[in-house]
Amino acid sequence: MKVKITAMRKSEYPDLMERYERPMENACGMEIGQVFVSENGEKPAGLCESAWESMEQFVKELSSGGGDFFGGWMKDPHSAMISCNDGFRPVSFYLEVVK
Repeated sequence: MKVKITAMRKSEYPDLMERYERPMENACGMEIGQVFVSENGEKPAGLCESAWESMEQFVKELSSGGGDFFGGWMKDPHSAMISCNDGFRPVSFYLEVVK
């Protein structure tokens, strides 16, 4: 099965960045509305490695027909809302099974 991965929201915490982060160029290239498609639970080309590490188990479960995570937290049991683990600029991704 295919799983569509859509970047839904990107937050930034300038106070934390100023206090703790070393200045970086291109720290996060994800754009709101950006779409990736995973086939058979594989990481799509161009998807941030850190984001993939945060969502991989959910994508693999959805691609194998599973879902209904955490006892039904999503309205659509064949979907998930996952955030990457970047503490300075987390991105929320909507994962959904597509045919």
